[in-house]
Amino acid sequence: MSTSDLTDVYAARLRETLPQVRASIAEAAQRVGRAPDDVRLIAVTKSHPVACPRAAIEAGLTDLGENRVEELEEKVAALGHDGVRWHMIGHVQSRKAPRLVGLADLIHSVDSLKLAQRLDRDGARSNILVQVNTSGEDAKSGFSRQEAVEAVLQIAELPHLRVQGLMTMAPFVDDEAVLRTTFARLREVLDDVRRASPHVGAELSMGMTNDLRYAIEEGSTMVRIGTALFGERPGYNVPEPHS
Repeated sequence: MSTSDLTDVYAARLRETLPQVRASIAEAAQRVGRAPDDVRLIAVTKSHPVACPRAAIEAGLTDLGENRVEELEEKVAALGHDGVRWHMIGHVQSRKAPRLVGLADLIHSVDSLKLAQRLDRDGARSNILVQVNTSGEDAKSGFSRQEAVEAVLQIAELPHLRVQGLMTMAPFVDDEAVLRTTFARLREVLDDVRRASPHVGAELSMGMTNDLRYAIEEGSTMVRIGTALFGERPGYNVPEPHS
């Protein structure tokens, strides 16, 4: 299938799914007295070919998320930054951090002081979120809830980083109480941080396809949605560059 034909396939799907996702966001926001526009939709195009973000842009989506540096590089090279904000939502190895400077408009997954210092060292302004593991799962990256406030305040003092807020990932479960607790804890950490420092923004990146309702009701300002928009990922992988 040609790239043009594949873009048409994604576009046709978005004509059906995008209104549904936006309606879900609006319903969750209004349920707790929030304006739907207070929640930014990050369209997660990771593991999909370039035709996917191209169709997303044509459908009016302006915030696109990727989880691999190599894939982000390829898609930015193909589609540029004009009218698009690129979000790095996946784990970032410190050695790859310099490649994100000027590439990602917002890095959601700063999960260690080492990574923050590596980004800061390049001397260019980077917008970041600090990842906090509010679920307590061993498999999740990020600062623990107990260490998060001190860590965020320390990172906020780095001169070339702008800490726009926090990010977390909830367990992949259907238990409403577990999900709400995970999201509420992040909001509480952010409240503590912002009471202590004027240099941290109010963004809360939390919520995906399966749990966006609870995330929004608990205060999310950004939801990261892939499957509900684009379907199951086809396993597209950008080859690692040769060293």
